[in-house]
Amino acid sequence: MLHIVLVEPEIPQNTGNIARTCAVTGSALHLVGPLGFKIDDAKLRRAGLDYWYLLKIYHYDSLEEYLEKNKDAEKRFATTHGGICYADAAYPDGCHLVFGKETKGLPRDLLENNRENAIRIPQISEARSLNLSNAVAVICYEALRQQGFPGLQLKGDL
Repeated sequence: MLHIVLVEPEIPQNTGNIARTCAVTGSALHLVGPLGFKIDDAKLRRAGLDYWYLLKIYHYDSLEEYLEKNKDAEKRFATTHGGICYADAAYPDGCHLVFGKETKGLPRDLLENNRENAIRIPQISEARSLNLSNAVAVICYEALRQQGFPGLQLKGDL
């Protein structure tokens, strides 16, 4: 199972879209506060549609609490500052994919202390960053591809 970690997400629609991605891929969602919205926000629920019952979700009051409770977990930190292309990183089973808030990303000291696991989605230099929910989907599916898409239905009926 993959673990998608959102540190201080600010936009409910992004979190709802990410929750849906987690639900359809069988990934767990970790929400690290403070959140920029109420968890019962209608925009959050609408974006996740009717998949909430499929979601395994964890809540933390702070980044420190998340890190303490998951200190042994293998982690990859998504950032525009990363020195490793996301497609070149390895994603073992149980890996935590950690994403920062929409306006600021992850704390600089966290990234500097985890340079060897700071991954980046390639983009043009003039752009600030990809939308958070899109970035989660890109990296999540690469990790699942490397693992052989465990538990996912690979073929449709055509």
